[in-house]
Amino acid sequence: MAASAGAGACGRPVLVLMALQLLLWSTTSSRAERSSVKVITDHNWREMLQGEWMVEFYAPWCPACQQLKAEWNEFAEWSDDLGVNVAKVDVTEQPGLSGRFIITALPTIYHCKDGEFRKYQGPRMKNDFIDFIDGKKWETIEPMYSWLQPSSFLMTSMSALFQLSMWIRHCHNYFTEDIGIPVWGSYIIFALMTLFSGLVLGLILVFVADYVLPTRRYKHQPHCSERKMPGSKLLQSKDGHLQDEANEDGQCSHERKSSSKRLEKTLVKDDMDYLHDTVRKRTLEYTSRTDDS
Repeated sequence: MAASAGAGACGRPVLVLMALQLLLWSTTSSRAERSSVKVITDHNWREMLQGEWMVEFYAPWCPACQQLKAEWNEFAEWSDDLGVNVAKVDVTEQPGLSGRFIITALPTIYHCKDGEFRKYQGPRMKNDFIDFIDGKKWETIEPMYSWLQPSSFLMTSMSALFQLSMWIRHCHNYFTEDIGIPVWGSYIIFALMTLFSGLVLGLILVFVADYVLPTRRYKHQPHCSERKMPGSKLLQSKDGHLQDEANEDGQCSHERKSSSKRLEKTLVKDDMDYLHDTVRKRTLEYTSRTDDS
């Protein structure tokens, strides 16, 4: 009996300790669930266009980002009370978002309210974040210009450019590390790809420009045998075709002679008119001098 009583007395502290551990684990797990920060990627970033968000852009190797991590997680615990979504973006994994939001320094924090983005530039402590949201201090900050908004065409193009650069980097690493191509060989491959893509794009632009703004076409000048001369008509054979080449050349020769004669007559006429005018002027001058004398 004494042994069983001693065993029961020893077992009670163990049970109490286990209960405390379970309670602490449940509290910690629930707190961890509340402090979970949403992860934004290229696939779900448009969720930020609705509601209110605070988003941190960071990199794992950034010392300042590591110092901010604890404060950011504690701020996320208040997200439900403040009615704000707290999120983060790893720029090393999401280069497209880095270009879309013009990330030039780390860490960078953006506030978003119903699609309007503002850059947060205040202190980076939990209480400062809470005061920024609860006191609506973001209203004093001018939102980004429309052409700099992440959903604009310019920023979409910038995102595609950043993604292309990352794709080129991965290809370069694949060529040099996996396949074993020398670095200069990888550069030659990319140079040839750039040259070929430029030729293709140039050809496409030429076709588009020619279709939109067609050049003036050359107007066909009919052969002299196909032009109808004044006072004459083309002779045709029975089957309706023009006569042979000899007859065509004869007609052309006749037309050239006629044109020469017309030009000669025009020149003679002009000379005669000039002489007539000159004689008339001299006569008038002589007459006027005689009258004066």
